[in-house]
Amino acid sequence: MFTKKYIDELNNPQMLDYGIYLQCDKLLSCQKPLDELATHDELQFQLVHQVEELWMKQIIFTLIDVMEKLSVGKSIAVLSQMKRVHMIQRLMIQQLDLLETMSPKEYQEIRLQLGNGSGQESPGFVTLLKMPKDIWHLFEKHYLVAREQTVNDIYDQAFAHCDAYAIAESLIEFDELMQKFRWNHIFLIRRSIGIDANSLKGRPVEILQTGARQQFFPELWDVRGTMSDRWGQENGKVRDSLRKQKS
Repeated sequence: MFTKKYIDELNNPQMLDYGIYLQCDKLLSCQKPLDELATHDELQFQLVHQVEELWMKQIIFTLIDVMEKLSVGKSIAVLSQMKRVHMIQRLMIQQLDLLETMSPKEYQEIRLQLGNGSGQESPGFVTLLKMPKDIWHLFEKHYLVAREQTVNDIYDQAFAHCDAYAIAESLIEFDELMQKFRWNHIFLIRRSIGIDANSLKGRPVEILQTGARQQFFPELWDVRGTMSDRWGQENGKVRDSLRKQKS
């Protein structure tokens, strides 16, 4: 009795002004009909992935604005928007935990519904992978070349915690969070189908690790190693222990 009552409400949402504005009738019909779900967990599987696509849409829209602001040197606006992007990225990482509540058995039943589909085909993810190259080009042009400075300058030789440094750090945080998202996704796959299994396209799941190692802004990662090596050359790679110094 209770099941039918609430299922009917899910299938026929009340459409007042709030629902009309958010187009809840269309939004809630984007999932499979409840009576056609392969397993109880399939609704969650669809919802998590659909929400991820919506968040990626927001990230892409925000990064477009970031690129426009970079081109005119509006640093505070860039940092504000990048903070929003980072918050969304953390939500995306956290949401993956929901999928770990599914058993491997139930996941296999859902997997039968995917055809040859793969997360690598995600429209939002594919677009996101293209954007860092353009973002770096704008940062390099307007914050490095135009100011006659290098990454090494803003991080080390002329370090002043300037806007260029702050933006560079916001970019590397974006990069780091993208890598964390991809690694978390790998662990999710490892937990649900095993890392040695083949994907639905017949390729080893293990190859996803190559993508997870991708760095969007290698210059910003490399400068850290360069600084450490220089520091080692100047101060010695091996130093006396603190105990020896005290004696």
